[in-house]
Amino acid sequence: GIYGHCSAAPGQHFVEISATVLKSLLVSYMICVFLAFLSRQLHTPTNFFVLSLAVSDFFVGLLMFFQIMLIDGCWLLGNLMCVVYQYLSYIITSASVGTMVLICVDRYVAICDPLHYPTKVTQKRVQVYVCLCWTCSVIYSGLLLKDNLEQPGRHISCSGECVVVGNYIAGVADLVLSFIGPVIVIIFLYMRVFVVAVSQARAMRSHIATVTLQCSVSVTVKKSELKAALTLGVVVVVFLICLCPYYTFIVILTTQDTSISASSAASVICLFYFNSCLNPVIYAFFYPWFRKCVKAIVTLQILQPDSSEANIL
Repeated sequence: GIYGHCSAAPGQHFVEISATVLKSLLVSYMICVFLAFLSRQLHTPTNFFVLSLAVSDFFVGLLMFFQIMLIDGCWLLGNLMCVVYQYLSYIITSASVGTMVLICVDRYVAICDPLHYPTKVTQKRVQVYVCLCWTCSVIYSGLLLKDNLEQPGRHISCSGECVVVGNYIAGVADLVLSFIGPVIVIIFLYMRVFVVAVSQARAMRSHIATVTLQCSVSVTVKKSELKAALTLGVVVVVFLICLCPYYTFIVILTTQDTSISASSAASVICLFYFNSCLNPVIYAFFYPWFRKCVKAIVTLQILQPDSSEANIL
């Protein structure tokens, strides 16, 4: 395995400090998002997708505790906890990818079919989609790690090691379903959204009331929807940048008989986890309501009885 012996990886103190900062940021971010949803103004379908992404970010922060242990070279929690950690890691990864696809579909409908968006994308439907996304991730990850879950530690060859091993077919299927397929869908949808958004922006600058969209709908998209598309577009691009090295690493391990150093493995995994730290920064930069929520928490305004009715938009 990659971490098959007990030897400290170089730069471990830096990684531990970075991980501590990351966990602190993610915990505060999760609290902020949950409390933000106490405001009824933020109960929109798009924000439920953001909440789903925040949940996965939060769990990534928790998993960093275990990742530090792997980077140090020794797994001290036993075979069962090793499998649980890997299982949760698979669930969070697939749920994050699924949520990104849902976000792209949401923005596609909002920009390309704004007339029917309120009826097609409702809060109840979004809640069902998010629940299905997480449920499918749990089942899917369980199928991938079925043998490891049934017999924890079956592939561990020495003390202090934490590895799970799957067959080649499952690895290729996971690569297609969790990376190649979703990336193709995400790129296609956001290319369409980008074309329509650009045409709308030009129309707004020209003071044109309506334009004919690429999706053959003669209505004007709200400026707020365009801004949401831009913000979530940045989130998606950053996500793909952080995800690609991780899956490139998986492809190398799956297709080639080669060994990869622990430091290289730790680097790509930490880059993927670091993506969860960037999301709140993006939201804070683009969303005024996010900054207002932080202020409300710091000043304890959220403890007031009428906090759910507060105007934060």
